[in-house]
Amino acid sequence: MGVDLRRAKKELEGCNKDPETSGIKAELVTENDYLHLKGTIQGPIQTPYEGGVFDIDITLPSDYPFEPPKMRFITKCWHPNISSDSGAICLDILKTEWSPALTIRTALISLQALLSAAEPDDPQDAIVAKQYKEHHDEFLQTAKFWTEVYAAPPEPDAGPRAAGVHEMIAGASKYSSAISAHISAQSSASAGRHAEHRGAATAANCASSAVSWVLHALQYPWARESSTRTPSRTEPPVVV
Repeated sequence: MGVDLRRAKKELEGCNKDPETSGIKAELVTENDYLHLKGTIQGPIQTPYEGGVFDIDITLPSDYPFEPPKMRFITKCWHPNISSDSGAICLDILKTEWSPALTIRTALISLQALLSAAEPDDPQDAIVAKQYKEHHDEFLQTAKFWTEVYAAPPEPDAGPRAAGVHEMIAGASKYSSAISAHISAQSSASAGRHAEHRGAATAANCASSAVSWVLHALQYPWARESSTRTPSRTEPPVVV
């Protein structure tokens, strides 16, 4: 059974009916391909996700709407029910509680609600859930930090600066990852080699600090706080 394209088109229109009020919207990833969408949700107010803009990858299975859409967060998000690594989501209506009466719009609204009311006893990310339950203030700080770094939109007049900064972040991230891989691969080396590894790790931290400083210099709102304080043990550096 194939996807009802008329329904898919109607649902897409519904997602974009009142984006300013609902805080959600959706668009095609590829022209005329109604099976692959990108949804966007605004972070709910009075939560650590406030001010964030979160992109969601949406794929409609061949037997949609009798099976739920497949969704995952493209934007990194620190939340018990969202994988901090892959963006996978633990939400009942995307699994056993899905009904053909539901729509992409209602699923996106449910994701907004999930950001407001986490379910730490049914987590997707056990580390985040543990922090949520045992060190809640630290969780709130970390979630806000991630929102500022990964989900806050650039200034409207940032123009080419924004593209350049994001390219720099991507490059620094690859550099840091390469160093980490090297350190891991050489973990059984001699004591003399350990000194070299410590130097490489220091270089990776310097790369992170440099990115943070440049973001601050460019006066991105989400860089001002993160560039002036040291992340807690569970917070990532500016680049991951």
